[in-house]
This record gives sequence, structure tokens and C-alpha cells, in this order.
Amino acid sequence: MTTTFEPVTTPAVKRQQLAHLTAQMDALKQGGTYFKLRVLDDEQGPVCSYDGKRVINLASNNYLGLCEHPKLKEAAIAATRKFGAGSGAVRTIAGTMRIHMELEEKIAAFKNVEACVVFQSGFTANAGTVSSILGKEDFILSDELNHASIIDGARLSRAKIKVFRHKDVAHAEELLREIQNEPGRKLIITDGVFSMDGDIGPVDKLADLAEKYGAIMMVDDAHASGVLGRNGRGSVDHFGAHGRVDVQVGTLSKAIGSLGGYVCGSRDLIDYLYHRARPFLFSTSHPPSVAASCIAAFDILENEPERIERLWSNTAYFKQQLTDAGFDVGGVSTPKSETPITPIIIGDGRKTMEYSKALFEAGVMATGIAFPTVPEGRARVRTIMTSEHTREQIDQALDVFVSVAKKTGILA
Repeated sequence: MTTTFEPVTTPAVKRQQLAHLTAQMDALKQGGTYFKLRVLDDEQGPVCSYDGKRVINLASNNYLGLCEHPKLKEAAIAATRKFGAGSGAVRTIAGTMRIHMELEEKIAAFKNVEACVVFQSGFTANAGTVSSILGKEDFILSDELNHASIIDGARLSRAKIKVFRHKDVAHAEELLREIQNEPGRKLIITDGVFSMDGDIGPVDKLADLAEKYGAIMMVDDAHASGVLGRNGRGSVDHFGAHGRVDVQVGTLSKAIGSLGGYVCGSRDLIDYLYHRARPFLFSTSHPPSVAASCIAAFDILENEPERIERLWSNTAYFKQQLTDAGFDVGGVSTPKSETPITPIIIGDGRKTMEYSKALFEAGVMATGIAFPTVPEGRARVRTIMTSEHTREQIDQALDVFVSVAKKTGILA
């Protein structure tokens, strides 16, 4: 016998307790920056369907096309059949499966470090690590454009926060000199690749500063892993800074094509995070299917370097064509993009969101990003190239960017 449950519908009643949220949403609508979530109907590919419409997808973090790679699918299915749908507990109680340890060992070897711990997301990896390794007597020196997860982790740590101008190593040293005789540890932290502008952090020069002043060096490589360095080993490998970065954070949900985050470093660091990082301690561990697909992804990075070569070839072509068409892709009022993240800087938030909507209607998915994600006056449509886009698809998208830009007044 099959039992069906009828949905319970309750008439919407506006409660005064949340009126301030309604007011803020109304303000976003009036400013033209309110958005609705677009829903993906099929696989996350270079061309896919959102809200029932077939579009060229230039909004995804799926740099290497691993989200839909057959080997990741097969690994996930096999692990589910063998180990079940879930792990059943947090790692420290009963939820550490052999496949979780295999994944951590795989990442540690790939990153050329002693050990690794996997978190439920890149956000929790950053926030959980910064907040657990420092305290209120310590200092954090953070790039002004670092990711929100770094900012939140810094706040949670209660350490004193010093913000240096974007990629300004001299300013970072000036701040370090001011506090070098203060008690407490000092942590320098930067993104390897900055997610909104696509420029590369000065990891090597900041590592020099860390050594000079005895500071802890930390890098968030979310957008660098799978993109920079040998076989996608990230910004530390890109700069040849192995052994000089104490904490490497990465994500498993961008180029790796699955879900999660990780921290790499010394065995002592990882053991400490096992004991003290709150997201690790209080979140159920990954389903075995996710761990298995991540292991398969690192095997692909080692064995299919041509994916990264295609990614960079596509990126160079796309950037040049956008520049030749007259778009501002960074380097004028914003940092110059150096990676597959290619923003089209428009400035005005309303105009940006209208352009993004018009692109979608014309067959290109390219998300508009405005304040507070980026500063006022620096709204942009952010695009991300992948290895799996064909030249025909790129050219078709470029035609749409130009034609819609002329219709909307973005280009003359």
C-alpha cells in the first residue's frame, strides 16, 4: 500500500518581526540588483539548460569539466554500492571511513605536504582553520580582497585584524613592522587566485615576509587548484614555494568537480584541526560517493594534463577577443585578470544585472555580480572559461556578448 502525503499550505502572513528583511529586499528590487536563483535542469556542462532554456554556460566553476566526467560518476556509483549512501556520523565519533583517509592521503601527496584534512566545504575549511589556530592575543594580516570565508574565520578567531591593500606587499610589511614586537602570533593570508577579479596573489613575496618576521603563511587556493601549477597543484607550486607556506586551503567543488574543502600542511597542523576545528568536529563527514569521485578527480589531474592546456588556450583566446571588442576585462579600475576568471566590468549594479538577464535571453549564462559581493561602482558580469568549451561555442558566446552590449549601451 502506498501512502501519499498532501502538502500542508499555510496562508502567508507578514510578521512584523521580520519586516526589516522585507524592507531590505524591497531596496534591492528598487536598486535593480535583486535576483532569483536560476535552476539547472541537467548536467553542469559547457552548454546546458537553466530554467528550461538551453544556454552556453560561462558561469560555472567547473574549470576542467570534471562534474560530468564518466570516471567520477562511475567512482561515485561504485562507492555507494559498496559503502552506502552516507557515513552516519561526524569524523571524530564513528564517521571516518577508510575512503576518507584515502582521499586525504591522495591530496597530501598531490600537494607535496605531510598531511591533509577534508572539510565539508571550502568555506568551512577557511573559517574553521583560521578561527581555531589563532586567538584574541594574535594578529591576522589579510589582503583587502580576500574571500568572505577568510574574513569570517578571522572574526571568529577574535584575533586583531590588519588589512593590507590588495597585493601590496610593501603595505603588508609596513603593518608587520608595526606589530612585530607585540605579543601573539602573526598570520599572513592571501587568496592564491582572487575569485572576483581573477588575478593571482603574490604568494612568493608574502612567503618571504612571513620568513623575515616569523609569521605563519596561509594561502586559500580554491580557484588555483586544478588551474595553476604542475597538473593543477596550485599557486604554491606555481611560485615554487613548497615548504614555505604553512597552511594551504583548497576546494573540491570547483576544478575537482565534486564537493568539499581541504587543508594541507604539517602532520601537527592536521592533527590539531582534527581536535579543534569546529566545522570538522560538528559536521557529518562526506558520503562515500563524494570521497570516491574526488579521488578519481585527482587521478585525472595526474593523467590528463591536456585538460589544463585546453583551459588556458580557451582562456587566452576568449580574453583577447573580449578586449578587442572593447570590453573592460580588468586592469583599468580593477585588477587585471590573469586566470580563467574573466570579469566584464560595467560599474553600475542595475545596468550589470540587466545586461546579465539580456545575455541569458540571448543564450549565454553569465552571472551579474554587484554590491555587496563587490564594491559599489565595480559591478561586473563574471565569466569563467572551461577546458570543455569548443571554439565554436566560444565564438557564438562572443557574438552574443557584443550584440547585447550594443543593444543595452554597454558598448557603443
